[in-house]
Amino acid sequence: MTRDGFVKITAVDTTEITRRAREIHHTTAVATAALGRVLTAASMIGNMQKKDDGSITLIIKGGGPLGTLLATADPEGNPRGYVENPQIALMEKYQGKLDVGAAVGGEGTLTLIRDLHMKEPYVGTVELLGGEIAEDVASYFVESEQVPTVCALGVLLARDQSVEVAGGYLLQLMPGAPEELIDRLEQAVHSSGTVTGLMQQGKGPKEIIETVLAGMDVEFLEEQPISYKCCCTRDRVESTLISLGEKELGEIIAAGENISVGCQFCDVVYTFTPEELQALLDHAIS
Repeated sequence: MTRDGFVKITAVDTTEITRRAREIHHTTAVATAALGRVLTAASMIGNMQKKDDGSITLIIKGGGPLGTLLATADPEGNPRGYVENPQIALMEKYQGKLDVGAAVGGEGTLTLIRDLHMKEPYVGTVELLGGEIAEDVASYFVESEQVPTVCALGVLLARDQSVEVAGGYLLQLMPGAPEELIDRLEQAVHSSGTVTGLMQQGKGPKEIIETVLAGMDVEFLEEQPISYKCCCTRDRVESTLISLGEKELGEIIAAGENISVGCQFCDVVYTFTPEELQALLDHAIS
């Protein structure tokens, strides 16, 4: 934060996270760029949570060929996510510039779910501005939480579609911030350039913040390592199988074949024999 308490900013390097997501979901270039942006936004929003066992889920449904994009993150900022259609064809605004907005679609919604383990989670939804994701996230905070926000997200791919750099920052004005500060920040954001450009220069999250808030007295409050982190377990999959009910699970057992259940967030596959399924069923009805 700035020492006067008027500006809060978080920056994140999600290069390895986006690489891991590409590896898991076998995404094409534009799907990698879109999913990387959503994971980056979810990481920063998750890190803003004050409850240790809380979580956030960011869902974007834009009506474009990518379908639904979803990412969830814990309070440390460790995200995981998926894109409904990861294998869509290349979409470019012009040669060498991916058209993420068209791939996501601009006729839909952004939904943020904050699960603080209270009676009901907090759910906020806004209309998309254009599907570029960063502007849509900023719009969410302005419309749903009345917090003036600037969000910058970026994923830069190499010629072979591998992830060169990925990251972003989330800047918010606190109550009482003077009007002239808004103009100053707008100029600073514009002059600092893109997130991927800064990262190509070798700047990490701390240096990105120092660049964006150049000339301002900044106090760094926290530095947190993050990774692509899935919380799936065999026990959770077993609970899901039991929830199918006695009739449906019995039919699967009667088929006499192993079944494999893959996690939608990661590349782990859990395999169950008919005997193991029968043991689950017996335990459930005992």
